[in-house]
Amino acid sequence: MKKIIKRAATTTKRDKRLTCLVNEKENEIIDNYLQRYNIKNKSTWMRETILWFIYTRTEADYPTLFSDHEMRR
Repeated sequence: MKKIIKRAATTTKRDKRLTCLVNEKENEIIDNYLQRYNIKNKSTWMRETILWFIYTRTEADYPTLFSDHEMRR
């Protein structure tokens, strides 16, 4: 019997599609990574990886009141 996973009411419906083309070598690298780390859902992994990268880059680029040099003193 399959387990039914209930999602929270705050989860928004994903209705926008993104498409990415890769060559054979890139696809092989991705598939090997997913297999090595036992990742079963490729689309969830890609979505989380892309959004995590964007989030961390945005956090790093966020303007601050003082420069890095001034904050390290």
